[in-house]
Amino acid sequence: MRVFITGASGWIGSAAVDELLAHDYDVVGLARSDASAGALEAKGATVVRGDLDDLDSLRRGSDDAEAVIHLANKHDWANMAESNRAERAAVETIGDVLAGSNRPFLLASGVAGLAQGRPSTEKDPSPAQGPDSPRGGTENLALDYVEKGVNSISLRFSPTVHGIGDHGFIALIVAAAQRSGVSGYVGDGANGWAAVHVADAASMIRLGLEKAPAGSILHGVGETSVPTKAIAEAIGRGLGLPVASIEAAEAQEAFGGFIGTFFAADLSSTSTVTQELLGWKPVGPTLIEDIAAGGYFPI
Repeated sequence: MRVFITGASGWIGSAAVDELLAHDYDVVGLARSDASAGALEAKGATVVRGDLDDLDSLRRGSDDAEAVIHLANKHDWANMAESNRAERAAVETIGDVLAGSNRPFLLASGVAGLAQGRPSTEKDPSPAQGPDSPRGGTENLALDYVEKGVNSISLRFSPTVHGIGDHGFIALIVAAAQRSGVSGYVGDGANGWAAVHVADAASMIRLGLEKAPAGSILHGVGETSVPTKAIAEAIGRGLGLPVASIEAAEAQEAFGGFIGTFFAADLSSTSTVTQELLGWKPVGPTLIEDIAAGGYFPI
């Protein structure tokens, strides 16, 4: 099967490319730079040059593929309106190309903000509706394409998809601890984050492509709830820093912007439905194990 992947050289995308190539898929990756193109070609993937603003490149890649996996996102935290606009335009472009073909269209989403006071599940609908909502409301937009003959599948990832080399949210929290000299958590630190190892996330993507019916919502969750205090303690041990509680009102300043608010939130989630549907079982290291392994710390 020929699979077109956006974000193919990114953190999750790179692992997904490796997973698909290892299972004899014909992988085509979107690449916006010579370095990304070279890395993909070295693995044995084909390259389409372009980015999320180059809608023609998305059309070319999607039109020539038997399935599309959309993992790219601008992640412009200083201009989220632009990120949301680009994301929605990309999903509309891919969806229009695939309409009427019944080809699989898997796209990245997240478990954050789905439920309050309990772990979210695959049955929780995304509250993001419309172009001005987070990620441009693209999970719901893509699922609407099921009625247009697209086998859309939502890939909801944990707030931390971890592993050696991860530069995501945990890396930002580590950087905040390095700046301040204290590894902090907000309040009592009992709020938890769902987590999944990047290799497990990649295997879920492949199994979703192979097994999930149109309209499925899949949760890339290996651990339901890792207490943020435990995360801060692991970072403190790794950096040799004291660990301390931070008041919620001071979180943005202490952590440096949005990540403080994010770290204060409860982002727990389950993947029971996904595991049963796909026969998927996360087997990678835990988040605390990956932090202890030292990959988030300077040499």
